[in-house]
Amino acid sequence: MPVSTTGHIQLDDRGVAWIDDTNTKVIEVALDMIAHGWSPEEIHFQHPHLSLAQMDAQIQRDVGNVERLRNQASESPIRKRLREMGKLT
Repeated sequence: MPVSTTGHIQLDDRGVAWIDDTNTKVIEVALDMIAHGWSPEEIHFQHPHLSLAQMDAQIQRDVGNVERLRNQASESPIRKRLREMGKLT
């Protein structure tokens, strides 16, 4: 039973994100992209029950969230140390 809906994504009562009208978790698609370097077209080929619109909408939200969080976050200790060592510009 979904408790929250965002575009084509629903969170269940445990906080697990699922793609609407499918039996596919968002993390499964994300891991396919990371592990295999799949494009949205390849993900759609491998998961034909997902529409590109479902994936595109979530990707756009995720990119926006990452940028927002990156702008809000301070520099991590490891990045600061690497910058001081001249290993990071």
